[in-house]
Amino acid sequence: MNWDLHIKGFGHYLKLERSLSQNSIEAYIRDVEKLKQFMEGEYPRVSPLTLTTKHLQGFLQFINELGMSAYSQARILSGIKSFYKYLLFEELITKDPTELIEGPKIGRKLPDTLSYPEIENLLNAIDLSKPEGGRNRAMLEVLYSSGLRVSELVDLKRTNVYFDIGFLRVIGKGNKERLVPIGRDAMKYLKIYLEEIRVHFPVQKGFEADVFLNKRGKRITRVSVFNIIKELAQRTGLKKTISPHTFRHSFATHLIEGGADLRAVQEMLGHESITTTEIYTHLDRDYLRQVITEFHPRK
Repeated sequence: MNWDLHIKGFGHYLKLERSLSQNSIEAYIRDVEKLKQFMEGEYPRVSPLTLTTKHLQGFLQFINELGMSAYSQARILSGIKSFYKYLLFEELITKDPTELIEGPKIGRKLPDTLSYPEIENLLNAIDLSKPEGGRNRAMLEVLYSSGLRVSELVDLKRTNVYFDIGFLRVIGKGNKERLVPIGRDAMKYLKIYLEEIRVHFPVQKGFEADVFLNKRGKRITRVSVFNIIKELAQRTGLKKTISPHTFRHSFATHLIEGGADLRAVQEMLGHESITTTEIYTHLDRDYLRQVITEFHPRK
């Protein structure tokens, strides 16, 4: 309700009153657009002029649950605060709903979010001359490409990998299924692993359907995935404390910071709505594929 009109006015204000560069203006507008997306999904009848502190708290909780870093959350909140300063300046509102909102504390948190170069360094540090190296590369590519939980990764079945359409069928929390796009690089390394490496693994009875196996031919454990990532961090000199979940956080953060729609990221992560269920619109596979292609660094 009137979001686009007020956001357009905000852009003019930033240019004329604050003399910001075009890049800065676009960054501020992207921050407000994220709030707009959230509000249109959760509270479609609420306009920017009637939004309350409670709505903003819900939005901040939402982007936190998506896995955005404290720094990114603080930056988005800063943009939204500027937007409401503009509405006050124009006397479109009499009370600033952001006034009592405090940003997240920026500091060390577990897990850290990785930058794209850090992701690349970790992936490139894997020794592909060893069979487990090809498996590890495929696992981490899938973690980062599709934002899976580590439990979803180790439980992935061969019949749930759809190379023809570029999707994985994932069994998430509460035994709920979802389709998640898989990026081009992840698909390449997963295909190499399944067709050229896994076929030589001695598969134990009962684990024939599992995608990722250990040396003994059993399903790889969550602890093993954690240790693989920890060892890579040490090998590359990475000082951050990371875990498999760090790749999921990084997946969400990089997509959102690249401009992806919040609802699409929410769907891919398998998150429920933070207020009521079934509020978000259904997103078809073509749209989710488009989001990955446009906004993911390893599309």
